[in-house]
Amino acid sequence: MRRSFIHSTGTLVSGLSRHRPRSFLPALNVAASRHVSPPQTRRLIHSRATDFLPINLPDWTDSQRSVREAIAKIVSKYPDEYWMDHDTEHKFPWELYKDLAANGWLGICLPEEFGGSALGISEAAVMLQTISESGACMNGASSVHMNIFGLEPVAKFGTTEQKERWLPPLIQGQERACFGVTEPNTGLDTLKLQSTARREGDYYIAKGSKIFISTAQVAQKILLLARTTPLDKVDKPSRGLSLFYTDLNRDAVKITEIPKMGRSAVDTNVLFFEDWKIPAEDLVGGFNAEGDGFKMILHGMNAERVLVAAEALGIGFAALRRASQYAGERVVFGKPIGTYQGIQHPLAECWMQLESARLVVYLAGRMYDEGYTGGEYANAAKFLASEAAFKAAERAIMTHGGMGYAKEYHVERYLREATLSRIAPVSAEMIKNYVGQQVLGLPKSY
Repeated sequence: MRRSFIHSTGTLVSGLSRHRPRSFLPALNVAASRHVSPPQTRRLIHSRATDFLPINLPDWTDSQRSVREAIAKIVSKYPDEYWMDHDTEHKFPWELYKDLAANGWLGICLPEEFGGSALGISEAAVMLQTISESGACMNGASSVHMNIFGLEPVAKFGTTEQKERWLPPLIQGQERACFGVTEPNTGLDTLKLQSTARREGDYYIAKGSKIFISTAQVAQKILLLARTTPLDKVDKPSRGLSLFYTDLNRDAVKITEIPKMGRSAVDTNVLFFEDWKIPAEDLVGGFNAEGDGFKMILHGMNAERVLVAAEALGIGFAALRRASQYAGERVVFGKPIGTYQGIQHPLAECWMQLESARLVVYLAGRMYDEGYTGGEYANAAKFLASEAAFKAAERAIMTHGGMGYAKEYHVERYLREATLSRIAPVSAEMIKNYVGQQVLGLPKSY
């Protein structure tokens, strides 16, 4: 498949004070040396849908463009065939994971003093979109997703000792973590989760279950939310939940993989545990933070929605790229099929929907980085991006016709992985409930 990089026409600010991943600085220097064309000579089209990972996208900052360029150089080494093989064989993409770790990207949002880069969610979104858009889709993005946002609660609420103990191994890629919140009997009704952790001396004894836990097969650590005070003994349901970051002890935790429709290179699991001894020192925030776990988890929810939205965008643009290329090359009735409006117009709609979603995604990311705590834009971004990605992937299959149903052309994998973005981490219906209640001012509907 043809791949052409379209570079930014703007110069990059060279005096940025924050630490950058190792592969960031070369991209910064190369881009900074480029000639800036006068406005009248710039391309009228920022990029074409057939371009591979274009960099010259409107509204991105110099920092975002440099992240895009640096990540593009890494992921271009892992073509669609790599991802098809890893998805088919259920193999974790260790090569990409180690490549990103070696170049300093796993701590993109985490503090400098612990080895991170202290960049924003806006830059992290570019990173994950680029990984996904390369053809890796959710298989690639999910392999590092937890590193990017998962320990935000630790970075914000953890004690200094905890940050020193937990963050460097994660950033260096020496440890992997999984996220243990969702439960079989409660789903999105997090305040009623049933897993418990009872204090006994220097330990908490945990009992319960978790479901849809990604990467538990390869993780050494888990960020676990459990109830430490019974629901009937708290003044409001959001109290009494505590957050732990601890070893995933396989002697106490039974981990069972869930066979699923897609994203098979990254495992998804059910966890059952009883008499699991968790050291009290692994309570995030220390002993005085017992019962504050839900507040900590909420801190990362808007960030997660933005990042998942960016990953969905990547799938959508990858699907549109393949569909546009195929439509321009496949000849039927003496003409490329892209000549016919029945093929061309739906693809044009897909681009408009994806680009509209992209603008909202990066607006939401910028607002988060600036300290905005409302969830309407982050939720809207996740909804718009996942819907646009699904439609683009579906249209890519239809554009390919029978070949779209064949694994060889990869778009069927895109559709399977785009489906996940519509479901997790929050459904379209719950997003509409949120907007209806918080933005429209209507009564709670559930």
